[in-house]
Amino acid sequence: MGKTYIYILIMAAVTFLIRVAPLTLIKEKIENKFIRSFLYYVPYVTLAVMTFPAIIEATQTPVAGLIALAVGIAAAWLGADLFKVAVACFAVVLISEFFLI
Repeated sequence: MGKTYIYILIMAAVTFLIRVAPLTLIKEKIENKFIRSFLYYVPYVTLAVMTFPAIIEATQTPVAGLIALAVGIAAAWLGADLFKVAVACFAVVLISEFFLI
């Protein structure tokens, strides 16, 4: 039981350092366009890396997830709001899994 607290403290320290180190090490504004662009897109890439595999694995068949992904991208591209995109993806998964299984 004692080791558990040590592990939690180590995880807390690492998490704290990851968040605080950039604030303490970088004092001036970043002028490099490449680094600014890289730092701008990091949250979006991280979200995409976590989301896209879950879209495919959340359904009973990966094909249904891929079809829903394509429909969701198309609906968003055409200007549908988040609720309409979610409903369209839900309907596509429901219908495609009904016919694929």
